[in-house]
Amino acid sequence: MGKKITLSVIKADVGGNVGHSGVHPELLEKAREKLSGNPLLIDFYVAHVGDDINLIMTHEAGRNNGEIHQLAWDTFVECTEVAKKLKQYGAGQDLLADAFSGNIKGLGPGIAEMEFEERQSEPVIVFMADKTEPGAWNLPLYKMFADPFNTIGLVIDPKMHKGFDFEVRDTIENKKIVFSTPEDIYDMLVFIGAPGRFCIKRIFHRETKDIAAVSSTQRLNLMAGRYIGKDDPVCIVRCQSGYPAVGEALEPFTYPHLVAGWMRGSHHGPLMPVSMKEARPTRFDGPPRVVALGFQLAEGKLVGPQDLFDDPAFDQVRKEANRIANYMRRMGPFEPHRLPLDEMEYTTMPQVREKLKDRFIDLRK
Repeated sequence: MGKKITLSVIKADVGGNVGHSGVHPELLEKAREKLSGNPLLIDFYVAHVGDDINLIMTHEAGRNNGEIHQLAWDTFVECTEVAKKLKQYGAGQDLLADAFSGNIKGLGPGIAEMEFEERQSEPVIVFMADKTEPGAWNLPLYKMFADPFNTIGLVIDPKMHKGFDFEVRDTIENKKIVFSTPEDIYDMLVFIGAPGRFCIKRIFHRETKDIAAVSSTQRLNLMAGRYIGKDDPVCIVRCQSGYPAVGEALEPFTYPHLVAGWMRGSHHGPLMPVSMKEARPTRFDGPPRVVALGFQLAEGKLVGPQDLFDDPAFDQVRKEANRIANYMRRMGPFEPHRLPLDEMEYTTMPQVREKLKDRFIDLRK
């Protein structure tokens, strides 16, 4: 057994630069300053998509390590102080506690971590989304790891032919279930087709049992008990040699599927794949964006990134996303552009319902 590397991606919105559209350079610089030279880390990269800061870190401490989580928390706290000084919008929005309590889970920031032994060549993609929720990964991950029309490796690569195991989380009842594909596909689709509740958390190679992909599944409104925005999830996917090729992992995003989020976290809109420089959602605070950063890992070092959606091959997808955005926006406050009522519980809906309760007449009496 060789040395295991842990890749941790931890994100938080600690202050938007001009509303929710971006992150001020001083916040990113503070994050780099905080992580630079830290003995816990092998390497790191600080990125952002929209108003979210993403800390991409490699280390040997394993998943759910308290020191790594403390480092991320402290970094976000110090970035929050910079955000407050610059009067950034929603400073500290994703920090739901006054102090770190040993594990970052449940405190607000989104987290995706995987531990594995590096292969001879270890390409990984870190997907980062803004103005959407964890269920946004369900369709792309299904297509990457279970759909042969997307991933031809499932058919012709002997290392992939037996399929993958999908760990699915029920974010309402806090339960999990594992589906084995291809035989459980129809059962799994019953659940992951409802991405507001059921989210793909992890995917494992069925033969080697090694981790293949992991996503963040935190639901901020459920943790906070009030509406504080969507969760802007992250996802890590290992590629090549028994896993989807890089091109197979990117291919699902050629379809700008509808996701929940967008303006005030209360609308459906198309997920638009963009480059880092275009990860500044402004139209109606959107539409939702996804960035893909590709790295080669070398003894834990992050070689890269390559900005994978910075490619004219995705130009047509972006045009299609804008066309869908036009169509959805014309519906204004009507469903299905606006989220259904059960998803609106953390907006003004409860107050309006309470105010008007005496004006409702029971027709059964």
